Amino acid sequence: MPITHSIYHPNRLVVAKCRGTLIDSEVFSYQKEVWADPSLAGYDELVDMDDVDKIVLPSVERIRELADLAAAMDVSGAPSKLAIVASEDLAFGLGRMYGTRREMNRKTTKQVEVFRSREKALEWLGVRKEDLQEVEARRSD
Repeated sequence: MPITHSIYHPNRLVVAKCRGTLIDSEVFSYQKEVWADPSLAGYDELVDMDDVDKIVLPSVERIRELADLAAAMDVSGAPSKLAIVASEDLAFGLGRMYGTRREMNRKTTKQVEVFRSREKALEWLGVRKEDLQEVEARRSD
């Protein structure tokens, strides 16, 4: 599976790493499986797209569906942030489209920003680089 994730409870952070060829059904599966866990309500999220080799282009409607699904899964009164790291133009543009659609949904409690670098994303999330390195080290165990 090209999407792996780790949870760093001290920082209330979910870190997702996308790799290889990414298709929209995998993104939907990640959303449904990970964010169905009520203990993650209000957690921030970092989605790193920098190791994606190819994105099988979803339709604009599928991006809308994903954004609406994610917003519907948000827990009222539990605001959080989603930082998408996408240095490649296509991933960056799709991330912006997704973020815009989420902003339009009244149910959303998650603020979405797209960044070209991991450092800027971490800064916006208020997460120290060392914390993220610890999460990634545990993922490779």
